[in-house]
Formats: sequence, structure tokens, C-alpha cells
Amino acid sequence: QVKLVESGGGSVQAGGSLRLSCSYPTSIDRGWTLAWFRQTPGKQREGVAAIDIGDAITYAESVKGRFTISKDNVKHILYLQMNSLKPEDTALYYCAADLPRPRLHVLDTDHYQYWGQGTQVTVSS
Repeated sequence: QVKLVESGGGSVQAGGSLRLSCSYPTSIDRGWTLAWFRQTPGKQREGVAAIDIGDAITYAESVKGRFTISKDNVKHILYLQMNSLKPEDTALYYCAADLPRPRLHVLDTDHYQYWGQGTQVTVSS
């Protein structure tokens, strides 16, 4: 069973920072792809950042230079450090995981079979 559990969400003012965490089971090793997505009501879930095999990292254009994805392979935790937050970053943030699927982009929701329950991030202006 693959259970992903996010934490670290909250409310901050614009310009502030938050760090999200996602714990994942030991069955997920370095051969898996891990990612962060976000979703606001009425909109499609969008990819934010992903770590692929070989630690290749991909960011959405909207977060480049502000967000940093990383993982601790010993503690089995995926992180998303979010700096210079903007009101438009407000969303429910999800952690996702799956084995690599070369035909799908790592920021495509179809790439992932396993999802966490989400953690809310609210940025006020």
C-alpha cells in the first residue's frame, strides 16, 4: 500500500515562506518519480515540481526561482520549500508518486497513480 501524507500547510502573508512535507513509505525508492501538485476550486490540478529518477528536477514556470523541491531518501520525506509566496499560490497542495512513465510529462496528473490527501496553503495580500 502506498500512502502519502502531506503536512506543513498554513496561512501566510504575501512574500512569506512555507515548507511542505510529504512522508512516503519505504517501498518507494529512488526509482520512483515524486511530485507536488496544487489545485484551486473550479480549476484543474496543476503540476508544481517533480523529482524524477537520477534526481532530475522539473518546475512549473510559475514557481521557478521561488520554490525548491527536495527529498530525504533516509527519512522518506519529500519537501517543497516555498519562498516569496504570492496570493495566486493559494491552493490545496498534493504530493504524488509513481514509477517513471517516459511517455508522460512529470508534471502531468496522468503520470501518477498515488496521491496524498492534500494540505491547504493560503497566501493573503
